[in-house]
Amino acid sequence: MEFRYPVAVAENNAHSLRYLTRNLSDPEAGQAAFEELLLELGNSVDVYPDWHPILTNPPQDGLRGASLQNLPAYKGMDHTVLFIKGFVTCPYDEAKADQLVNNVNAVTGLQAYRLDAVLYSDNAYPVVVQAVDVVLEGDGTIRSRDALAWCVQEMVKDAHNAEVAETWWNIRTNLLGCPHGSRSSIIVNQHTGSHIRKILEAMNNSGMYGPIKEWSLNMLSKKKRDTIAKTLIMTAIANYRDARRKFDFELCGEAIKAEVRDTWDDGTELRVVVVIGDSDLVVTGCYYPENGVLETSSPKGKRSIAEKFL
Repeated sequence: MEFRYPVAVAENNAHSLRYLTRNLSDPEAGQAAFEELLLELGNSVDVYPDWHPILTNPPQDGLRGASLQNLPAYKGMDHTVLFIKGFVTCPYDEAKADQLVNNVNAVTGLQAYRLDAVLYSDNAYPVVVQAVDVVLEGDGTIRSRDALAWCVQEMVKDAHNAEVAETWWNIRTNLLGCPHGSRSSIIVNQHTGSHIRKILEAMNNSGMYGPIKEWSLNMLSKKKRDTIAKTLIMTAIANYRDARRKFDFELCGEAIKAEVRDTWDDGTELRVVVVIGDSDLVVTGCYYPENGVLETSSPKGKRSIAEKFL
């Protein structure tokens, strides 16, 4: 589905509101507290980009790139909702809530406090955590110059140990957060997202990360990806013989390896894997001969090869 910023914001905020208030004895009071958090922290989000200060400010302890739950500074968090500037978490243990506040307030660039209002459960002890340097633009997204600077800092760190360069389509979620579209998200607008992409592609083309790894084909429409998958899987089925579980065939000038497994040994479900080269293109799927139904995964690999099968 196409990403539409106003729709995504409304849906995410509504979902988070339900999550934090549905179990309360006084949901109206919970809603009022939630609306205050929206004013303080910005809109609700699902995933932070890797460069967000909420992830990068706490000591990593060898866990660089770890999720919130795995960072020692956030030990004790439970029943958590993310917002652009920070998050609210609702542990049931008051001592853990107090310790979380102390841990976070010891980290430069972060602040935490116990929320007076009740959220998630009448028996929970909500804690608000905020990255103090995050400033929002007029559209509710992170200020462009800050987002770009934080993003570049993380990209440069990755270069030292990188083996391959990841394409924009491979790591959009890591750079934009989630939910996101092709070049923007609830966290960054199109101006910022477009510049993040340009910076990534310039770094990739410089060779600083190593050879470029193509994997995601999300730059192609779903219809095209489905066509590619169907073409390869059905051609494999057409070349399948009961006595051969693994076999090769050629199509569009490409040598293709296929494996077909009869899941239940009765011909009702065939699991298919198609691979070109050294995983230059990979497609998997299930075919049900009785009714001709085909279910496939999205193809992965190199665009130049994938487009041969359109």
